[in-house]
Amino acid sequence: MSRPVLRRALSLIFVLFSVTFLTFIVSYLAPGDPIRNMMGGRQDPVRYVFLRHLYGLDQPWYQQYLTYVSHLLTGNLGYSFKYPERPVWDLIATGVPVSLQLGSLALVISVLVGVPAGIFAAVWKNTWRDTTIMGFMLALYSIPSFVIIPIVWVIDLALYRAGLPSLPVAGWGTPQHVILPVLVLAAANAGFVARIMRNSMLEVMGQDFVRTARAKGAPEYLVLRHHVLRNALLPLLTVLGPATAFLITGAFVVENLFAIPGIGYLSIQAIGQRDYPVIQATTLLLATAVVVMNLITDFAYTLADPRVRFE
Repeated sequence: MSRPVLRRALSLIFVLFSVTFLTFIVSYLAPGDPIRNMMGGRQDPVRYVFLRHLYGLDQPWYQQYLTYVSHLLTGNLGYSFKYPERPVWDLIATGVPVSLQLGSLALVISVLVGVPAGIFAAVWKNTWRDTTIMGFMLALYSIPSFVIIPIVWVIDLALYRAGLPSLPVAGWGTPQHVILPVLVLAAANAGFVARIMRNSMLEVMGQDFVRTARAKGAPEYLVLRHHVLRNALLPLLTVLGPATAFLITGAFVVENLFAIPGIGYLSIQAIGQRDYPVIQATTLLLATAVVVMNLITDFAYTLADPRVRFE
């Protein structure tokens, strides 16, 4: 297995360096001058030249990129344009735990909701129960977060005005602040998991060994537990990679609309402030998370199913 692992590791490095190059080029070609933005409109030619030299922006683009990569290899992500005294690592370190907590809770809830929903929909195939469950899950999967969030706000405001228990709609730090954004972020992913689980269950239920177990007179619940469910859960491992990517992209909307100080919120703020070092760092971090999760998913699937070879 060492050779396939080496190939995957090399492909991982290639992907990450491609991300650094594309992010750098987009930042370099973006309109506007980050130094003038940093100076806040003040006219000071001497300081302007000094800051451009300090951040290496007076060099050719290829020299800037090589400098960026060489610093990156030593773990140096540079300094923020918006907060010149703060290393980018410090800004990211405050957002990573928040995003990890938000994403992990959303992933757990989406699995706890989506897996049973997919199982029951498959068991009740082509009945009104199946239609109701999958119709609801399809709605969760189809409606964007920026549409669900205003609906949640209106309902929460109505509860507050009626004197009923309500939840905060902004901020982070207490269990009350966690509930709404986690549920919103988990909603679409739960629909995705339910669809995958239902399709996997139906595929396994049509296999010959399941029909054989039923022909031998095994009770239906034992057939489902020992033959169908165990095999149907395997493809769910392949959902981890796409689900992580789905949660990361969804977190951008959720974190910004709920004012959660995570990586998605930091990224959007950095884009508005033309803080290119922070944009490059957060993009690289999120790309690394997606690629690593896909790699872990591939390994986990080969361990769970020896018939699948890791190539």
